This record gives sequence, C-alpha cells and structure tokens, in this order.
Amino acid sequence: MTDFPAPHMIDAAGVALAVYESDGDRSRKRPPVIFIHGWPEIAYSWKNQLSAFAQAGFRAIAIDLKGFGRSDAPKDPALYDALQMTKDFAALLDALDIEKAIFCGHDWGGALVWSMGQLHPDRVAGVIGLCTPLRPRPPAPPLEIIEKRFGPKHYFIQFQQSDVPEALFETDPERFFHLMFRKPAPKDKWASLVPHVYDLPGRFKDGPAPAKNAGIIPEADIQVYIDAYKRSGFHGGINLYRNVDKNWRLMEGRGEEVRAPSLWIGAELDLFLPPETAEGMEKLVPDLEKHIIADCGHWVMWEKPDAANALMLDWLQRRFSI
Repeated sequence: MTDFPAPHMIDAAGVALAVYESDGDRSRKRPPVIFIHGWPEIAYSWKNQLSAFAQAGFRAIAIDLKGFGRSDAPKDPALYDALQMTKDFAALLDALDIEKAIFCGHDWGGALVWSMGQLHPDRVAGVIGLCTPLRPRPPAPPLEIIEKRFGPKHYFIQFQQSDVPEALFETDPERFFHLMFRKPAPKDKWASLVPHVYDLPGRFKDGPAPAKNAGIIPEADIQVYIDAYKRSGFHGGINLYRNVDKNWRLMEGRGEEVRAPSLWIGAELDLFLPPETAEGMEKLVPDLEKHIIADCGHWVMWEKPDAANALMLDWLQRRFSI
C-alpha cells in the first residue's frame, strides 16, 4: 500500500476532491492522464496503474469521485448526474492549470469519461474506457428497459429506493466487498446466473458467505476499500444509479459522438459489461481502437494489471508520442 501516493485536496469549483498523483512528465510534454474509478471503487483502484504510467513518462492523476473516499460526499442525488460530474472534472482541470487531459475510466468511471468527451470535448485530449462501452441513446428510459428485461430485482431498479440500499450495505462493508471483488464466472455458467446475479441487495442479504479463495484483491487492499466506505458511506455511488434516466433525458438533442482519439478495452469474462456490448461503437467514436483481455472479469485493474497497462501504454505512446 505504500506505493500509492498520499492524497492532496483540490477545490474544484466548490467541491473538495481528493487527488492522488504520480508525476512522470515534469516537462509537461504530454497531456496528463486522469483516472476515474467506478462503483464500488475509489481512486485506490488505480494502485497498479499510477506508478507504471509515471515510469512510462506520463503525469498520472487519480481522484476520489465526489461521494467517494476522502472527497466531498453530499447526499443530494441531483449533484451526481453526468452534467454535474463532468463539471467537477472540468473544474479539476482548471484548478490544476491543465488545458486538456486524457480521461481513463472504468465501470461508472468509463461512462463518465465518455460523457466528458461528449459534454466537454475542448478539455479532452483522449479517452480510455475500461469495460464500459459508449452506447447510443436508447429509444426509451434505460430503467424501463432494464426492468422489462431483467425484472424488478435488478440492482439498477432497487437502487432507486431512497436510502435503502446504502443503509443495507453499510451494515457489513466487509461482507459487501468480499462479495463484489470475486473471480469471474466461466461463460458456460452465465445463463444459470442471470438474472439472480443482478440482485446485489438480495445476494448481500441472503446469499452464502463469499468463499475465502474466491477473491481477486489482497486482503490488505480490501481493507482500504472497507475503511474508505465506512468514512464516506455508500450513498455517493448509489446516487450515480439514481441519475440513469436523468442522464438519458439530458442527452436528448445533444451530439453523442466522441471525436477524441479513444481506446476501449473489454474483458472476456465480464458478465456485467460483456464485450459484445461494444459492438458498433465506431459509429459514435470514429477514432477508436478496441481490445479484449482474455480470461479476465470486470475488475480488470486488479485481475490483469500488466495486460491492461501494456495495452493502455502502447496506445498512449503511439497516439501521444513526444
């Protein structure tokens, strides 16, 4: 844990964000890389990336998103839509005197970096999405589609209840993180897992205890997550889900394309964001390179850090050569 940088706090237009930085580009020859985590994660999720990117000659900056870790964690769900979250990113760039950055995101962070490319294209030098593809705006509200397809127990639907899911998970953060950060299921088991696998509250309440040998994150690192969520609570991340339909509405009539050079990396065994969901992305992201990491599940940065780093750094060094 000692190789992860200590945080410093940045005032991003009134939002205090915890920033963790490894600077391998003191001469500022390249745009910095801003790492945006997903849920249920924190900036520490990029532990295996920051020093590697710095050693490769990049200024690597990870943040605790608003609502997470050591950053401000307001309760109001309205502060967590894509407009508000990307506004935080732009304000962070202003505070750090950065004109443009390469935004790298995983899971919800992946969704937000694509939104950054759509809503603030003048601040985006490039985009890297891990697991999360950019999909065209659907014809109906996403929650309506999810409930029709998977039923009311899907966690996207259950997370719409005010205060309920966060209060549940806060009863036992240790169980929660051991439940989440598990080895991926083989593809031949997927059909038998759906839709029950998407009932995260139900699995947390009534499922068996996570097997001791099923984890993909060392226990010392799991403890970092547990401590962080005991400090911040779970409401920040769940508030992202409470804005799914609002984000859909705010994109009505807006351009969906991301014109910045972009890289998408999928994981072969990602049951929550299967690689097939990225098919056709090129229509929205014209300058796109795609890769899939074999034998890897959703938590790419922990499961296959060397493979992910190699793909990202190869792309960065080709597209942002000095």
